[in-house]
Amino acid sequence: MEEGEYESILCVKPEVHVYRIPPRATNRGYRAAEWQLDQPSWSGRLRITAKGQVAYIKLEDRTSGELFAQAPVDQFPGIAVESVTDSSRYFVIRIEDGNGRRAFIGIGFGDRGDAFDFNVALQDHFKWVKQQCEFAKQAQNPDQGPKLDLGFKEGQTIKLNIANMKKKEGAAGTSRARPASTGGLSLLPPPPGGKTSTLIPPPGDQLSFGGSLTQPAVAPGSGQLPATLSQARAGSSSDLSTELPHLGQRKEDEAL
Repeated sequence: MEEGEYESILCVKPEVHVYRIPPRATNRGYRAAEWQLDQPSWSGRLRITAKGQVAYIKLEDRTSGELFAQAPVDQFPGIAVESVTDSSRYFVIRIEDGNGRRAFIGIGFGDRGDAFDFNVALQDHFKWVKQQCEFAKQAQNPDQGPKLDLGFKEGQTIKLNIANMKKKEGAAGTSRARPASTGGLSLLPPPPGGKTSTLIPPPGDQLSFGGSLTQPAVAPGSGQLPATLSQARAGSSSDLSTELPHLGQRKEDEAL
């Protein structure tokens, strides 16, 4: 064990009984019925601690906390802790004094729940030890870990339903209403209180709804010309100015 490792407490039970057990004659296992269960050799407190990967079962005095015996456990289930064959409340543990001397004693709990907690505490600790060993192996050899195979196996195919995808895309596109186009410049309303200006033709002239100019009738031989048409529509002034000389010339020929 390293010097920097700290000791943690895994389980504490206030009452446990210790029994002297007879030598095991066969390999069938220990039986608690062969012990003198009504005459325990010692009674006190049980505490399970862990330091590194090793767990320690410590039997201590209830009042002073003085250590009576200790059983180091480096593997569970194993020879350091064994269950009896005829009860779930009794176990056989291997104690050591630190000088190389070992002995097997029996321990028992008055409450079945205490025996269950004792067993689970040891199981959880060595499950954690196993995980730590696996993590250490993976850190040393990262390439030996399980690899994820994403390739297709022989004969394996996939199916894509493209028709439903197009249908969904079309439904999503038609749900968006597009603004109607006016096809040109939008017409703004007149300002508040304003009046719409109208084009008033000069006297004697008339404007049709289509924008064309209608000339008043002129009596033949009167010698009068129609009024200047450039005031009615600026865009047609050049055309009318070219027609007026010809119209005057025709009137003079008729007078002669």
